[in-house]
Amino acid sequence: MKASQFFISTQKEAPADAEVVSHQLMTRAGMIKKLGAGIYSYMPMGLRVIQKVEAIVREEMNRAGAVELTMPVIQPAELWQETGRFEKMGPELLRIKDRHDRDFIVQPTSEEVVTDIARQELRSYKQLPKNFYQIQTKFRDERRPRFGLMRGREFIMKDAYSFDRDEASAKASYQVMAAAYRRIFDRFGLRYRAVAADSGAIGGDLSEEFQVIAATGEDAIVYCPNSDYAANMEKAEALAPGAPRPAAANAMAKTPTPGKSTCADVAALLGVPLATTVKSLVLATDVLNDKGEVVKSQVWLLLLRGDHDMNEVKVNKVPGLNAGFRFASIPEIEEHFGCRPGYLGPIGLKKPVKLVVDREVAVMADWICGANEPDFHMTGVNWGRDLPEPDVVADIRNVVEGDASPDGQGLLAIERGIEVGHVFYLGTKYSKAMSATFLGEDGKPAHFEMGCYGIGITRLPAAAIEQNHDERGIIWPDALAPFTVVVCPIGMDRSPEVKAAAEQLHADLVTAGVDVILDDRGERPGAMFADWELIGVPHRVTIGDRGLKAGQVEYQHRRDTAATQVALADVLDLLKGKLGA
Repeated sequence: MKASQFFISTQKEAPADAEVVSHQLMTRAGMIKKLGAGIYSYMPMGLRVIQKVEAIVREEMNRAGAVELTMPVIQPAELWQETGRFEKMGPELLRIKDRHDRDFIVQPTSEEVVTDIARQELRSYKQLPKNFYQIQTKFRDERRPRFGLMRGREFIMKDAYSFDRDEASAKASYQVMAAAYRRIFDRFGLRYRAVAADSGAIGGDLSEEFQVIAATGEDAIVYCPNSDYAANMEKAEALAPGAPRPAAANAMAKTPTPGKSTCADVAALLGVPLATTVKSLVLATDVLNDKGEVVKSQVWLLLLRGDHDMNEVKVNKVPGLNAGFRFASIPEIEEHFGCRPGYLGPIGLKKPVKLVVDREVAVMADWICGANEPDFHMTGVNWGRDLPEPDVVADIRNVVEGDASPDGQGLLAIERGIEVGHVFYLGTKYSKAMSATFLGEDGKPAHFEMGCYGIGITRLPAAAIEQNHDERGIIWPDALAPFTVVVCPIGMDRSPEVKAAAEQLHADLVTAGVDVILDDRGERPGAMFADWELIGVPHRVTIGDRGLKAGQVEYQHRRDTAATQVALADVLDLLKGKLGA
C-alpha cells in the first residue's frame, strides 16, 4: 500500500469532548469520526485495526469449532417479549415501530434470535453440541455515551452461543470457549487478566471477564500476586477475620460529635482510627400486589466498618434482599431511627429493623456508631453486652488492597482494567422461557443448556490504546496495527536512488506478506515521522540519500528512543526476524 493511494487524515488537536486518551488519539490519528452522540464512522485507518481484531477472533472461534452466521440488527419484539426482556431491559433497548405499527428492537445482543434458530433447527441430541457466533453491529441506547469507542451506542461485537444436551456438556463447551478466549487475547499482544465475575440473577459460578490492564480502566480487578486468583470487585470475597473478637475494654458512652456526620469526621474529631467506626446504611424492600402497588415495606440496617464500602452485588445475595432492594426514603429512616442520616446506628431504634452485619464488624469490639440523635455518636459499643449478637453476618463489602486472598496464597492487590470479553454459562434461562427443546437420547424433550460468549470488537482497539501510548501517540502491538511497517523515504521526489530503494523494499515486504505502507506523499521528515508516531505503526524504516551512499538505512521501533543504522541489504531479514518473533 502506498500512502498516496490510501487516506491519511491526522489532526494536531483532539476534539473538546474527547475525555480519555483512546478517544483523543483515535480521533487525531484519523481512525474514527463522530457522527452523533456515541455513534462513529470507522475511517480507513481505524477500519484496518478493527478488521485485524475480527480476523484473529474469527480464526480462533473457527478453530474452537464454532460456526459463523449473521443475525439481523432489527429484530421482532415478539421474541423479546417471550423472555420478558422487551419490558425488563429498560431504556437501553431501542424500540422502534414499522409502518404497520409492529414493534421491533435494534439488537443489543441476540440470545432470543439464536434460541429461536436452535428450537427450529436443532431437533435431536445427535446435533449437539453446537456453537453459533456472529460478528455484528449492536446498539445500546446509553444514557451518557462517552469515551469514544469505549462507551458508544453503536458498536461491533462478537457474540457466540453454545447449545448442549446437559449441564456437564454445557460446562465443557464453556471451557472450550474460555480456552479460545485466552488464545485470542494472547495473540492480540496485550496485558490482560481473566477474572472470575459475578453471574448475577442467573446464578452459578461459571462467568469470567477478560480485562485489558490499563490505569484508566473503569473496573477494579482484584488479584493475588502469589497465585492465579483473580476476580472483579463484585465477585472478590472478603474473608472473615481469622482472629477472635477482642474482649470489651471500654464502657459504652453517648459522646458529643457536633456537626460531624461522617465516619471520617468523627474519627478525626475523636482522634481514633477510621477502622474503629461503623457506618449505617439503610435499605428497604417492598412487597407488591398484582397491580404493582406497594402493600408492605421492610427496612434493613446494614453495618460496615467506616473505611469499607458496600458491595451491592453481594448485598443482593443476602436472603430477603435478593429479590431487589432500594435505599430507604428519609421518612422511612426517621420513622425507624427518629433521626435523619448522618447519626444513625443500631442502638435505641424507634421501630425494629432487619440487621445485616458485615463479617468484619461482627468481630469488632469497642466500636463507634451513630446515636440516633443529631450531633451525638455512641462510643465503646460491644456485641453481646450493649446489643444482641447479630442474626445475619455476611460478606457485604468491597475488598481492599492487603486483604487476605481467598485461596490462602497471600494478600490481595488491585489494579484497573477495561472489560473487553465475557464468557458466561447461561443454563436454561432462555431455552425454558422460549420453550426451546430437543429430543434427548431417551426420546423425551429437554431444554437446551446454553452459554454465551462476547468480545467487544470495536472496544478492544480503544482498550489497547489506553494500555499502549505515549506523548507522541499510539503504540500498537504488531497484531493490531493498521500497518505493521512504514517505509519513510526522505526526499523521494528529488532522489531517484531513494525512490528506487524505497519502492524495492516496499515490494520485497509485500512479497514477504508483510503489511507495509510506503509514505510517498513527499512530506517533510518531521511531519512524516509525527504522523506515523501518532498513528502508532510499530516498525519504521527511514531511507535517505546520505545513508544510501554508505549502504545504510535507519530502523526504529515505535517504542525505541533512537534509530539504529542497518545495512540496506540486511533490513528485509531484520524486519522478518522481528515480525516473526
